[in-house]
Amino acid sequence: MHYLLFYQVVPDYAERRKQFRDAHLTYANAAVKRGDLVLGGAFANPIDGAVLLFSAPSQAVVEAFAAADPYVVNGLVTSWRVREWTTVVGADAAVTA
Repeated sequence: MHYLLFYQVVPDYAERRKQFRDAHLTYANAAVKRGDLVLGGAFANPIDGAVLLFSAPSQAVVEAFAAADPYVVNGLVTSWRVREWTTVVGADAAVTA
């Protein structure tokens, strides 16, 4: 299944993330190598949140990722939520129509 992880971030996120960016990217790239994380990135104009796309066997995988993400642990993320996403179009769709 696919899951979307939504992050709401602190107002000065663009500046504050600099000191944690390497740790966050190392952490995220490890999830990519495991096959859990497909895509991720911050919103632009304004930089007021981020979304990450997961392909995982359960929502628990995504929740565990968020709970240990350096951005979350260090207070840059003010809240996060996971939504199951039923994908039906595209080469990697979880459900074929």
